[in-house]
Amino acid sequence: MLAGEPRAIARAITLIENDAPEGHDLVRLLYPRSGRAHVIGVTGPPGAGKSTLVNGLTSAFRRRGRTVGVVAVDPSSPFTGGAVLGDRVRMGAHAQDAGVFVRSMATRGQLGGLSRATGDAALVMDAAGRDVVIIETVGVGQDEVDIVRAADVSVVVLVPGAGDDVQAMKAGIMEIADVFVVNKADHEGADELVRAIAAALALQPASDGAWTPPIVKTEATTGLGIDDLCAAIDAFEAGGGGRGRRAQARAEHRLREVLAQRAVEDVARRLPPAAFEEMTARVARREIDPYSAAGALIAQAWPVQA
Repeated sequence: MLAGEPRAIARAITLIENDAPEGHDLVRLLYPRSGRAHVIGVTGPPGAGKSTLVNGLTSAFRRRGRTVGVVAVDPSSPFTGGAVLGDRVRMGAHAQDAGVFVRSMATRGQLGGLSRATGDAALVMDAAGRDVVIIETVGVGQDEVDIVRAADVSVVVLVPGAGDDVQAMKAGIMEIADVFVVNKADHEGADELVRAIAAALALQPASDGAWTPPIVKTEATTGLGIDDLCAAIDAFEAGGGGRGRRAQARAEHRLREVLAQRAVEDVARRLPPAAFEEMTARVARREIDPYSAAGALIAQAWPVQA
């Protein structure tokens, strides 16, 4: 896997995605070998053309001689748990390119636009020697802000004619974007959307030396504007872009996430299954509130010794 063998990379990500013990061991071994790749997050509403844009970005980086890993997250059905991993189909042009590795993964019920294993999948690609790792989020809407905790640079893709002039005013989107992309720029209303984003940016408090997100117009289907987008990403990276600060925040978020997961697993191991089921039934009957119920379960799992 460290030599970049695609089948080994795929198997490593599968172990991690399935939460296998071997996957945890892999992360432990690979972590010191990671941290070199430039991680780019691409987010935005459904239908914004994110997958086509990622395909264009991949081609642009390959022309520059850089190897690329792509983690494309697709939504899971809340009923069957299945997912149509369509992003891989859109990137068929790179199927025979050994310098590109594409992995689709389902959200598996995770909110925030990413799968639980997304960060670790990016870590595997990083350790395997990919120069650039692009994470494409699921496209769930304005609360899709987890990408800022997973990427060195966050690209927010918006499109004209989809109410995105209002969407651009949303605080969450404004705060996570390092680069704005107005895709489908040949459509009516593109210039109005650019002006709306610029106006929203102007309302933000000024800060000395702070990065002002550029607004790049693209037509992902034709490749127009892709080189400008690459230049904006490179400029953010060259300027430091708060990468060290983001690495610290990313480490803290991941640590808290793992701690929460381990704590829930430990409670489940310490208590009989009936205890959780009985407490759930009491909450459903309004006999106890969820906060008190959680406290009671924790007290049962870790009793205080007198």
